[in-house]
Amino acid sequence: MTTAATHRIDPLAPHPPGLYADHVIRVLREHPDDDAAAPAPLVRTAHFRLRRSGRRIEVGHWLRPDQLDNDLAGLLAEELFAPGWLLGSDIFERVFTGVVRSCVDGALPAWAVFYDNTLTRIREAWRRPTQAAHSSIAGFAPVYRRTLDLVGAGAVLDMGSCFGFLPLLLAERPQNTVTASDLAQGTMRLLAAVAHERGVRLDTLACDAARVPLPDRSVDTVTVIHVLEHLDPGHGETVVREAVRLARRRVVVAVPYEEESTAAYGHVRTFDQDALTALGRGTGLAFTVDDHHGGWLVVDAD
Repeated sequence: MTTAATHRIDPLAPHPPGLYADHVIRVLREHPDDDAAAPAPLVRTAHFRLRRSGRRIEVGHWLRPDQLDNDLAGLLAEELFAPGWLLGSDIFERVFTGVVRSCVDGALPAWAVFYDNTLTRIREAWRRPTQAAHSSIAGFAPVYRRTLDLVGAGAVLDMGSCFGFLPLLLAERPQNTVTASDLAQGTMRLLAAVAHERGVRLDTLACDAARVPLPDRSVDTVTVIHVLEHLDPGHGETVVREAVRLARRRVVVAVPYEEESTAAYGHVRTFDQDALTALGRGTGLAFTVDDHHGGWLVVDAD
């Protein structure tokens, strides 16, 4: 099942309690035993129920607020997208947004729960490292930890921030001033609202990472964490050049190692050490490449 979509997602748009709906999907909070009172689902999984609602896809779920965190990505991928019931990164993002918004009443309260739970579980994973199955949080926690270790004092620009967990973690440190950037205007508006709610000073910038409207050498460190796998090689090389242009001291790049790109997450490219080394050589600067829960390219810009 798939459908096309062109309208941008507004994560803070008003919706009735327990329901998210746009022109493509309808997501609602329901009880796992509601099958008898509704049309038979096309498919039912451990956490979701999939139906057609006119021309729209309808996704029911029974997730509790305490279950609402970034591991939702893994649940959706495993139960709905990997089997092929739903396809495409746009649908993935809409269903993800819909589950968050329908799980807790109110736009900012729902996202506040999502961010609070996720950041708490990142810190728990730092304290008690595990190899938890199906946990994107456990998988990302060591990536965030190493990024924090590699970023020194001063101004930081994070490229391709998405929800912005890393910029929030960086902004909590007194030695850093942080700007998060992403192409998605709605996500940057959401991140700014969440940062304000949490009392964290964080600037946001909606732009293509290949064309950042900032002067040369305007920040100390640029981070490009799990971004390049979303871009074709030419676009990715341009982003690295842009990061080098902006950084006074260091550029930190991290990518996952995958045998096949994960389409549900919008990945279009895979990486290995040779590909990272070629990117480093292309900068004309001193660099290192190594492995730690994926691949790392660190470019010395000064």
